[in-house]
Amino acid sequence: MSKTNSTDTDARTDVPADEPADRAAGERLSTAPREERPEPESGAGSGVPAMGVIGWVRWFWRQLTSMRVALILLFLLSLGAVPGSLIPQTSVDDFKVQEFKEQHTTLTPIYEKLQLFDVYSSVWFSAIYILLFVSLIGCIVPRTGQFVGQLRSRPPGAPKRLTRLPAYTTWRTEAEPEAVREAALGVLGKRRFRAHPVGDAVAAEKGYLREAGNLVFHIALIVMLVAFAAGQLFKSEGGKLIVEGGGFANTLTQYDDFKSGSLYDSDTLAPFSFTLDKFVGTYEEKGPQRGTPRTFEARVTYNEGADGPDRKAVIRVNEPLVVNGTKVYLIAHGYAPVVTVRDSKGKVVSRSSVPLLPIDNNITSTGAIKVMDGYRDKNGVKTQLGFKAFFVPTFAGHGKGQMFSQFPGAEFPVLALSAYRGSLGVDSGLPQNVYQLDTSKMKEFKNEDGELLKKMLRPGEKLDLSDGEGSITFDGIEEWASFQISQQPGNGWALGGAIAAIAGLAASLFIQRRRVWVRAVRGADGVTVVEMAGLGRSESAKLPEELGDLAAALITTAPVAPAAEEKPDTPGSTDADATNEAGSRPVHPAEAPAEGAEK
Repeated sequence: MSKTNSTDTDARTDVPADEPADRAAGERLSTAPREERPEPESGAGSGVPAMGVIGWVRWFWRQLTSMRVALILLFLLSLGAVPGSLIPQTSVDDFKVQEFKEQHTTLTPIYEKLQLFDVYSSVWFSAIYILLFVSLIGCIVPRTGQFVGQLRSRPPGAPKRLTRLPAYTTWRTEAEPEAVREAALGVLGKRRFRAHPVGDAVAAEKGYLREAGNLVFHIALIVMLVAFAAGQLFKSEGGKLIVEGGGFANTLTQYDDFKSGSLYDSDTLAPFSFTLDKFVGTYEEKGPQRGTPRTFEARVTYNEGADGPDRKAVIRVNEPLVVNGTKVYLIAHGYAPVVTVRDSKGKVVSRSSVPLLPIDNNITSTGAIKVMDGYRDKNGVKTQLGFKAFFVPTFAGHGKGQMFSQFPGAEFPVLALSAYRGSLGVDSGLPQNVYQLDTSKMKEFKNEDGELLKKMLRPGEKLDLSDGEGSITFDGIEEWASFQISQQPGNGWALGGAIAAIAGLAASLFIQRRRVWVRAVRGADGVTVVEMAGLGRSESAKLPEELGDLAAALITTAPVAPAAEEKPDTPGSTDADATNEAGSRPVHPAEAPAEGAEK
């Protein structure tokens, strides 16, 4: 509070005569910085002050640090995050961005100019972010200083006319005024009011946590903004597909894809490794939910550091493995057919499990099998082989519709292959999709009818290449799992800030700042007159009820005096001879005289 107690003794000292006293006193409960209205220069006919450069700077700073502007910036920040959720982002998936650009040639130039493919690093989003940060700091610093000053000060003395306050009650008692005030201090202290005697009254105040909650809310917003910025600048995120029996070590070369923040240092990668022992997936077999996953988990063996002991763990959806602050999430699953390729002499050229990419919920999968080295045709010429692969874990059977899986479990697996030879294009230096086969420089193997050689294989069956060029055998099935390995240091701070923001907001909304005064003076007839009044920072129906409860507690120590005998009016009698308008009966706060009423 910026004013001393002496100025608060009269609720209407520094306000115009036509302004309500409770409004003026209520404004003194606020810790919000007050705007100083500049006085117009003398002789200025329009009444508009000449602000100058410094005046405009001050005006801009006051607007920026106002609560209204902070809320507008917060709304703009949340609104600006919407396109970041709807439009593919380069920092998340560059392939999806390229696909979007190919499909939307008209929108792409507009989106690029607006930086909508890089929303969170765009100039306009960063400007909103920084302005909000500055606004919150500029709002918090002065309010914190004023709040600390209020905590160190005492509640102001009672106004001269308590009847003007919105909650009021009074009665007469035979107790001594000093005893009443002492009892009032005890009653208010038990109700956790900060109370102290001031003259002939006791002043008390309660609800400081309202402003504390307001400050905690804004500080929590700053913590969340800092955590978000730190998470974006220092984060790392990568993906890895692992077939059963395969492993991963947390080094850059082991990732299938890797993205990081602009200030991330690759030397901070947590040293650990893990092996996928087995993927376990079970599915609902009957009813309307047939095919719904029931068990979806990856059983792994991991160790920390280079010489750490082996430990077992199970990774499930939304239950990551956490190692040294790095989280390993299970995000996808599929099948990897095991195939063996032989040349014309029957020599094994390649034997591997080839992960295929699921294209529906029943894990119908597609991909490519590539043999880049080791194969020679019947003439001894080195060449490369390629097979387009289409896999269904549960085949419906020939003549029963399209070749799509009927169930995600491997109940009737079938692998369809079509064969090519020539150059795979892997030596061109351009990146290739491992799930697609570029046949632009390849020739088809032909069947007896001169058409593309293709065949549907069950486990154990093989496809013989034409002209005795070799064969490919479908040996069996292994399963693979895809993991996301992420390190984002600001998550803990962001969660703590969110919890603190909710708690602070609840305190600022539900706790009411209010003041209570108890005045006890001896009347002209020797009977003590007790007055109690309350004033809240904002209007509340609970304030009169609370004042009534306080009055009821105080009456046990200062009981109501017997009603005085009525005396006939005599000429020359004055107000000093009259009792209060309620006699000896306590007036409920709801029956308090209207503002401006006289006793």
